Amino acid sequence: MTTAHSFGIASLCCHAWNKDRNKIAISPNNNQVVIYGGSGSKWEVEAVLDQHDRKVTGIDWAPNSDRIVTCSEDRNAYVWNYIDGIWKHTLVLLRINRAATCVRWSPEENKFAVGSGARIISVCYYEKENNWWVAKHIKKPLRSTVSCLDWHPNNILLAAGSSDFKTRVFSGYVKEIEAKPAATEWGSKMPMGHLMAEFANSSTGGGWVHSVSFSSDGSKLAWVAHDSSINVADAANGNLVTKLRTSLLPMLSVLWTTPTTILAAGHDFVPIEFSLSGDELVEGNKLEEDKEVKKAATSAMKMFQNKVDRGQTGTWDTKVNTTHQNQISELRLYSGDKESALKVSTVGGDGRMVIWDLKSISAKMGKLKI
Repeated sequence: MTTAHSFGIASLCCHAWNKDRNKIAISPNNNQVVIYGGSGSKWEVEAVLDQHDRKVTGIDWAPNSDRIVTCSEDRNAYVWNYIDGIWKHTLVLLRINRAATCVRWSPEENKFAVGSGARIISVCYYEKENNWWVAKHIKKPLRSTVSCLDWHPNNILLAAGSSDFKTRVFSGYVKEIEAKPAATEWGSKMPMGHLMAEFANSSTGGGWVHSVSFSSDGSKLAWVAHDSSINVADAANGNLVTKLRTSLLPMLSVLWTTPTTILAAGHDFVPIEFSLSGDELVEGNKLEEDKEVKKAATSAMKMFQNKVDRGQTGTWDTKVNTTHQNQISELRLYSGDKESALKVSTVGGDGRMVIWDLKSISAKMGKLKI
């Protein structure tokens, strides 16, 4: 079962939910973040966050502290607090000279990370003494734009994908606000910015990394890249990398839905399931099938026949029979967690936000193992 909501014709590049899932923050591919409240089929605008000067590139909503963080091509980030019925902003000095590209709160919500085109990750935390947000930089060995981020469940490790075709795991430990971390499968020494692991997307080229996601226990890291591949690194197995090259169009977002199941979505308009069994990745089903592909191909053939035989231009219906009519920009958990996701949400270039009920879809399609 899917539930689709239209928010206009503008492409939706990113979104985030509040804890109760009755509010959503969406950026319609411009400098604004629009907050909608409601449920079901009716959503109403509650606020417009318009402090950024250029296109918003990332939004994250901390569920417990109810704070929103946004970043933009204007090289700034803002933390938004809901006080006395108004969203009030605080500027965060990222100290970067290129666009910010992505942002994520840490699991404990005491810090957040921002990727950028400056080949820098800014790990930001609140300094009570001076009443401002401080940014610490992770620089080496980043060699290109940081395109995506995800935090490890331990609140310390940080995964980053970049356009130099590599995925890396860093330490995001901030000694000023947290205790010394315990050892994990990724290593035991974790000073700020320390490189814990590095994975080349391919030894023969590959593609820039679009999205990264830690598993529920943090022992595995999945990523998707522009060469239409999906990859999983297993820290508990000597950082063994399992790679699957697909015949799909490039996937832009990836998310664990169980310890052995991954969802990915992108230019194929529909989320696709992948299962991990040992050191093997297997491509599964799409959450819905496009039944119009054959019809569109037939229409194309008929159009050219009409031109040749009758001199008629005819018409070619390009509408596809999928809920999204354009690429999916971002996947988010809607209910459940990475141990057992119940619903996920997507936003795309068609201006739609779609909620996918994984349990219902699994029962309907039969073959899905979610």
